[in-house]
Amino acid sequence: MKKIHALVLPFPAQGHVIPLMKLSNYLSEHGFKITFVNTDSNHETVVASLPKQSNSKENGIRLVSIPDGRDPGANERDFAHLLDSISASMPNYLEVLIREINESSDDDDKITCVIADENMGWAVKVAKKMKIPAAAFWTASVWLRTVHLHLEQMIETGILDSEEGKSKKHFTVISGFYDKFYLKFLKLPDSLTGVPTQQQMMQFSPDMPAMNTDLFPWTLTGDSILQKSFFRSIRSNTQDIRDANWFLCNSVYELEKPNFPLNKNLLPVGPLLLAADQQAQLSGNFLAEDSTCLSWLDQQPARSVIYLAFGSSTILDKHQFHEIALGLEHTGQPFLWAVRPNLTDIDAYPDGFQARLANRSRIVGWAPQQKVLAHKSIACFVTHCGWNSTMEGVAMGVPFLCWPYFVDQFLNRSYICDIWKVGLQLNKNEGGIIPKEEFINKVKALLADEMIRARALELQDISNKSVVEGGTSMTNLTNFIESIKCKLKKP
Repeated sequence: MKKIHALVLPFPAQGHVIPLMKLSNYLSEHGFKITFVNTDSNHETVVASLPKQSNSKENGIRLVSIPDGRDPGANERDFAHLLDSISASMPNYLEVLIREINESSDDDDKITCVIADENMGWAVKVAKKMKIPAAAFWTASVWLRTVHLHLEQMIETGILDSEEGKSKKHFTVISGFYDKFYLKFLKLPDSLTGVPTQQQMMQFSPDMPAMNTDLFPWTLTGDSILQKSFFRSIRSNTQDIRDANWFLCNSVYELEKPNFPLNKNLLPVGPLLLAADQQAQLSGNFLAEDSTCLSWLDQQPARSVIYLAFGSSTILDKHQFHEIALGLEHTGQPFLWAVRPNLTDIDAYPDGFQARLANRSRIVGWAPQQKVLAHKSIACFVTHCGWNSTMEGVAMGVPFLCWPYFVDQFLNRSYICDIWKVGLQLNKNEGGIIPKEEFINKVKALLADEMIRARALELQDISNKSVVEGGTSMTNLTNFIESIKCKLKKP
């Protein structure tokens, strides 16, 4: 049988590129040829961050790019412009790319399937138009996907409204109508913002955890223009993925079991991790990893090091950065802190901080996070609660100290602290700052909590069992590969 050639398309953000690159590594090891498509700017960043010894062609992964439709020099943090530009421009660029590849290739090298981020749902429509099978891949929690699948029903029943405060309808539970997904989509105006009609706790089914309507991710952008673009994009993508042949997600069935009845045909294949020997795999990082911190970790006592990393989008002002730095100093614990170049002001460290803490600290721009979390010296993980970080921390059995920043990270914090009970949350004061005293107290409480550590090890065991032979995620991956092969055999 000819080699399967998959075109893989992530949403242009670090938290989306990484899991799809991990999936690509796995598929490549199982005989797939991969064409991995980033936007032009992200492609340059990923290539520049590759270790010198990396060769994507040897891995069976070819890195290519297409424009996102924005003008050169556009503000990289103007996410509303990015969302609108993606939907307007990228479908045509993707179709052209696929045609160019297929017209210049023999039959054994043509694109035979598309694996698209669900946040790029329009790519499923492109694949269908070109008569290419498509898989939709979900990069966040299944809990969040359940919310997205129910947008139309929440609008219909008045839980979400077009303008804040205008609806007088009140609902608390919306179980019972989710089976209409795929059957009915309302034609509603694009002016809808998705603002909840009131703050309340709600459930999508009696078995699911209750959630606060204040945690709907599109309402947590801090920008009304971005909120509208975000909400519009979610609605569009949710409808565009309907025609996908397969649905995959980076999760573990046993960790999110109540959500799956409301996500029909969704196959959890997580936690997606890099192989223990990462040298032969591509990570998809936007920044080069500083692996020298691993030798520093080797010198630290077991379960002593606080590891802090806030992802690729978090921004901390100078005051907040000061507070966390002083908090770290007064914990008395050794710490490894990933401080990427644009996390805060370049002069944000307290006077003399780095010199005073030189003997028990290591500060890097970007850490090899999976290896760090797996290290025996790590005591806890101070995190922004991005889903990749959440999955990696769970897979390594590490307790969490939660500091969410953006959109779905607040929902992930609910999982960590309230449902799985493997971490504690940091609380802001009236000024919106997490003070050093709060940080110090929560670190001490977390390190002393043996119940949290025991629960973290239980979730680690659950996660590890899912990806070994016979585990749910491994079985789903195997079945997915076999299903693609069977579909391509058919005339």
